[in-house]
Amino acid sequence: MPRAMTQTEETRTAYRTCPLCEATCGVAIEIEGDRVVRVRGDKEDPFSRGFICPKGSTLGDLHHDPDRLRTPLVRRNGQLEEATWEEAFAEIDQRLSGFFEEHDRQSLALLLGNPIVHHLSTGLYVRPFVLSAGSFNLYSASTVDQMPQHLVSGLLWGDPNTFPLPDLDRTDHLLMLGANPVASNGSLVTAPDFPGRLKAMPARGGRLVVIDPRKGETAIRADEHLFIRPGTDVFWLAALVHTLFEEDLVSIGRLEPWVDGVEEVRALVASFTPERVASICGIDAETTRRQARDLAGSAAGAVYGRMGAHTVEFGTASAWMTAILNILTGNFDRAGGTMTSSPIASRIDDREPGGRGFKTNRWKSRVKGYPEVNGEFPAAGLADEMETPGKGQVRAAITVASNPVRSYPNSERLDRAFAGLDFYLAVDIYVNETTRHADVILPPPSGLSEEQYELTFMGNAVRSFGKFSPPVFPHEGMPEEDIFARLILILRGQGADADVETLHDEIVSEAVDRLLKDPSSPIAGRDRDEILAKLEGLSPVAKQLDLRLRTGWQGDLFGDKPGGVSLAKLAEHPHGIDLGPMVERFPGRLKTASGHFELAPPQLVEDWERVCARLEEPGSSDQLLLIGRRHVRSNNSWMHNVATLVKGRSRCTLLMHPDDASRLGLEDGGDSEVRSRVGKLRVAVETSDSMMPGVVSLPHGWGHDVDGIRMDVAAAHPGVPSNVLTDDALIDVASGNAVLNGIPVEVSPVD
Repeated sequence: MPRAMTQTEETRTAYRTCPLCEATCGVAIEIEGDRVVRVRGDKEDPFSRGFICPKGSTLGDLHHDPDRLRTPLVRRNGQLEEATWEEAFAEIDQRLSGFFEEHDRQSLALLLGNPIVHHLSTGLYVRPFVLSAGSFNLYSASTVDQMPQHLVSGLLWGDPNTFPLPDLDRTDHLLMLGANPVASNGSLVTAPDFPGRLKAMPARGGRLVVIDPRKGETAIRADEHLFIRPGTDVFWLAALVHTLFEEDLVSIGRLEPWVDGVEEVRALVASFTPERVASICGIDAETTRRQARDLAGSAAGAVYGRMGAHTVEFGTASAWMTAILNILTGNFDRAGGTMTSSPIASRIDDREPGGRGFKTNRWKSRVKGYPEVNGEFPAAGLADEMETPGKGQVRAAITVASNPVRSYPNSERLDRAFAGLDFYLAVDIYVNETTRHADVILPPPSGLSEEQYELTFMGNAVRSFGKFSPPVFPHEGMPEEDIFARLILILRGQGADADVETLHDEIVSEAVDRLLKDPSSPIAGRDRDEILAKLEGLSPVAKQLDLRLRTGWQGDLFGDKPGGVSLAKLAEHPHGIDLGPMVERFPGRLKTASGHFELAPPQLVEDWERVCARLEEPGSSDQLLLIGRRHVRSNNSWMHNVATLVKGRSRCTLLMHPDDASRLGLEDGGDSEVRSRVGKLRVAVETSDSMMPGVVSLPHGWGHDVDGIRMDVAAAHPGVPSNVLTDDALIDVASGNAVLNGIPVEVSPVD
């Protein structure tokens, strides 16, 4: 137990936002000298109100982890060895310059991982970094688990990054599919203390219904849980929509004048009767009809679907039907229904509906012709691009906070592909299963050594909230913005010794100029030197943040709006400021070319043909299907090096129903062999009636038993890599998203 502390010259408390998941909980970090001695929930944070999960309490362990890299590594004589920053950047410059003399820019792939959106500097510098690379081969975590929502948001209301968020604090009926926020803390919605917000629903008469192949931590707390066969969410959702039409329950409400395509949707779901889909998804017809009536009859209801509904063969179609349900029941952009955020650091103009709309397929992947979506190619297609010879073959890669060998489909194939690259640069804090193949690793500083503002996740928050935190500790290496500035300059051909300050000034000046020249900007036409002078004295990162805050919808407009938000004002509120719940933002937020909600865009209507074909030939119901699962003590692959999070019995087990185990000759605690089309692995069995019969489950992100990693705790608790079994030949065609759930497998005992 940490010893008691008093506030003295040697001890202090720093207030931050936990950067380990989307919940953005406030934390109070107690420090003695240069050591974190305790992390607790910040009870004065108005958004999280003292909530903290087990991961958040380990921020000190992550900061002090002896395996976390603090100096660059360069491969010499086949081994990764410590090097100076100057040596590392000189190596990168020399290797990339030679590479581009021999290869086209399309032979370079960029891979971006989840942690980048928690880092303010990375979030601000990633766009110029990607542009400077000049390659269309961009991959990220988005096509692993969330691209269906980007595509549906883009096509239906014109903005791929405006997500529909359940108004958790005011809804009286929440229908949840493929999500377990009690374990994950939420996904594509930022709501600290998600469990507490769900627990508060009954007091106001609210009802929670969870649809999931596993009765997990959230489903246990629900008023009703229904098992559903993995990958069939789209059929059940379509049956709900069918019932709305059949029973005359469609009631769009105030947004109806801006909604197009209702009759087209009616025709699309005409064949998806509750009776017809019952045998496919495992939910009887009368239950389906009752669920549709309950949703339509609620005072304020919301449908929320996530990982289990998106990381499947029909992920986009599932996200589409989810949005349709919210709109047709009048629950879109309505208090207590599904709304969109109003981030403080963004402009929200009073504008007429309409815009340029959302386009995909602007370029295609080289090997399989996958269309880009939101500027990215499917993660599942990366190995094809690396292994298939020809012009444009990916022969070099830069990964940023990404471990694709443990997160992308077909792990063993990707492992071989990374080992065969001509040059591989990683920006990462660990030597992990992927970065062990790197030629150079650049370690960014600890998150506690950076200025912090959750710029990305405040864009998904259920309240308008903002909190800025200065660094807790000084940099032990190079500031992250300087790392990216030097990489940008190298990629531009300006060399390893180019002046990073010039680039920082360029980025800030360009941001200011865009606002001054934009007629709709709140500072349009202002004096350039005046605005730049008001940003003086701040770091390059803080200048960009202050510019966004001061020109945002609650900003002080550089003095034109006294009392408005600025970085200086946030500094006066170390626990953060809360400016209220979500509010109605449509139809003004519509950016489609028509200025309307386009419920039946041709791209999704065309993809619906795949769903209809499966309705006619649903396949065998006897096939075992594999799904993933989350745990509150784990976060993808990179938090398994914290001893307090992995201690105790192994959580990396094959969870299955006792009847399936008995039928297959398996015993609880015994070993099994699991096989898919692309791989096999050996894993211990755990039986539980929380699993739907015919479904087995493995957690994601494990498998730390390979040579070359430098993560001692993780290596001692290796688990098995579930993505050995995921098939890179199978994707959600519309969005390119990987299929991580509903994977056909065979399971047998191991002697």
